[in-house]
Amino acid sequence: MKRTLRTIGYAALAAITVMAAHGQNSSAAATKTVIFAGGCFWCIQPAFDKANGVIKTVVGYSGGTEPNPTYELVASEKTNYRESIEITYDPSKISYEQLLGIYWKQIDPTQADGQFTDIGPSYRAAIFYGGDEEKRIAEMSKEKLAQSGKFKKPIVTEILPAMRFYPAEAYHQKYYQQNPEHFEAFEHGSGRVLFQKKTWGER
Repeated sequence: MKRTLRTIGYAALAAITVMAAHGQNSSAAATKTVIFAGGCFWCIQPAFDKANGVIKTVVGYSGGTEPNPTYELVASEKTNYRESIEITYDPSKISYEQLLGIYWKQIDPTQADGQFTDIGPSYRAAIFYGGDEEKRIAEMSKEKLAQSGKFKKPIVTEILPAMRFYPAEAYHQKYYQQNPEHFEAFEHGSGRVLFQKKTWGER
């Protein structure tokens, strides 16, 4: 009798474990990630953190091939890495196209040598697409922006295939929360805030 109860108990536990694992996988499968490069990664993180449907953001490096890049390596401008942000989101609450809409308002899409006063390869803007559908949507979004009349110069932001993303050092994460005064001074000093207000009438 004890063996029977124990067997039933194991079977029930196994069933619960399978169901829990299935639920967890379903939840994970419901989220997606996207990678954008937009100059200083400190400055593009707040807008995405505020967006409904964004689950998590991590700043880091993408676009290069050297393993385990550091800030010092990327800042040397001797690699193809760009300061980037990886965004995990719930597509039932916010779409990839809407994320692109937020992205365009964080950058100067007509600047090819960096972003604002941050000049160099590591600050070049780029949309890293994860598949043909993302590439199609990104290209359509870029063309829509070009036709909007917002900019007199050509839209030069690159649309590139996604490469491995490496999270940046801990002191870079949520920098606007860790060092709000320095962040605000840097953001305004770079010209980014003025550009956003002039172009979009908002932050």
